[in-house]
Amino acid sequence: MKIQGNTVLVTGGCSGIGKIMGRICLEKDAERLIIWDINEAAIKATVEELSAIGKVSGFKADISDVDSVEAAYQATKAECGDVDILINNAGIITNNRFFAEQTDKDIIRTIDINTKGAMFVALRYIKDMKARGKGHICNITSSAGMLALPRMSLYAASKWAAIGWSESVGIELKREKSPVRVTTIAPYFINTGMFDGIHSFFKIQKPETVARKAIRAIEKNRRYKGIPFGEHFIRFMQGICPVWLFDIVFGDVCGLYTVMNHFTGRK
Repeated sequence: MKIQGNTVLVTGGCSGIGKIMGRICLEKDAERLIIWDINEAAIKATVEELSAIGKVSGFKADISDVDSVEAAYQATKAECGDVDILINNAGIITNNRFFAEQTDKDIIRTIDINTKGAMFVALRYIKDMKARGKGHICNITSSAGMLALPRMSLYAASKWAAIGWSESVGIELKREKSPVRVTTIAPYFINTGMFDGIHSFFKIQKPETVARKAIRAIEKNRRYKGIPFGEHFIRFMQGICPVWLFDIVFGDVCGLYTVMNHFTGRK
């Protein structure tokens, strides 16, 4: 779906790849960029910054709270009209503790934002898009949604669910022959500060690169995009390798099972 001439909504659009994707959309002549974020000061600053490129609006939204999502949806509709492209980008990683050390609050917060939040937002806009016969939903998930790593149990669970949901919706729309499309993006660790402190054998992705590839996937109506390309082979390798061999090669030799040991996250 073309970015030019369309209205784009990005959740978590005040930082990281969310902000970069918003900027890229304006550079590609989007009709309007709409930012949803929980930080009002960041919304104001981002709107002021990106307004130099194009038309930008911002709304406060806590996507883990269905009432907040509904309020932001109604306010957005009243001020900006229809949304043509929704990019579900907002997400968190709470900590790098083992599952036995987590709390009920940690579980609820992670699932509410990374999984349920994206669903709450998409549920409102997919109905509008289907009624209009036009629209695209892009869900930013993670390679952690396919490859379970120690000290990431909550994040991995939330992203596994997000990938399954996103792909399921995409298949539903395709079988209905709907013009509305869904793109699932599954990037490896991105150098945005969210994963500060990790030590990885595989290359940490640059935010600008991931953002540009995600936007390109939307433009090409891709249903699934792993970033980098090697992410497409995770399921294949898990399928052909015995569990013990996968653990040795990727977990121990490549060090994937220790990447979170020194995680600090964004301060």
